[in-house]
Amino acid sequence: MRLADKVALVTGGGAGLGLAIAARFAAEGAHVYITGRRKDVLDDAAASIEGQVTTVVADSTSSSDLDDLANTIRSRSGRLDVLVANAGMIERADFGEVTEDHFDRTFDLNARGTLFTVQTVLPLMPDTGSIVLLGSIQGFKGLPGSSTYSATKAAVRSYARVWAAEFGGRGLRVNVLTPGPFDTAIIDGQAEYFGQDPAALRAQMATHVPLGRLGRPEELANAALFLASDESSFMTGAELCVDGGMAQV
Repeated sequence: MRLADKVALVTGGGAGLGLAIAARFAAEGAHVYITGRRKDVLDDAAASIEGQVTTVVADSTSSSDLDDLANTIRSRSGRLDVLVANAGMIERADFGEVTEDHFDRTFDLNARGTLFTVQTVLPLMPDTGSIVLLGSIQGFKGLPGSSTYSATKAAVRSYARVWAAEFGGRGLRVNVLTPGPFDTAIIDGQAEYFGQDPAALRAQMATHVPLGRLGRPEELANAALFLASDESSFMTGAELCVDGGMAQV
């Protein structure tokens, strides 16, 4: 029970990688708050998690929603030991097709939302707290159609470096968890851009991974648990890549 009696928040925790992380944290003894924009998705997620879980409908791009989220955690738990800033989006567009709306949507959630989520809940976090930001290998690996998405993930990596320096004096840690290709519903949403059947796209993506397969969500959750727990107590400002070697070799 590596997170026994801890309070954790996983934004975007209603599905995919966020849900896997939330479920693992709850199994390790944490009281987990999960957020998302849709109550029905959050309710289904909570029903699938064994342990203490509280759902909060919140949009990470909304300052008022973030304030309400912080107030909810403060009133119910009094503190926040672990934050996983997972809420994000990927919407591919070739360079010539990038629009202002596309740019604003992507940066609003992935970059702006991450910063203001951390800023809003930071007063709730003790000096022993751990902040885990969700990056992507696309933050440093150039892939077609990802100009805006990759730029937001590069920003997330920069956040961790700066915040590790700013918060280090009080012992609060900030690290980046950087996934490669994982087998989640996100791939289904990318299939149309690539003009492929989702199953064919999965198979093609696996050929670029040295381990020869896509990641399983629970494998990223294992890494998130490491960064959230005291097992990584001397790590801050670091990036932990969980990508099957795709961006490493």
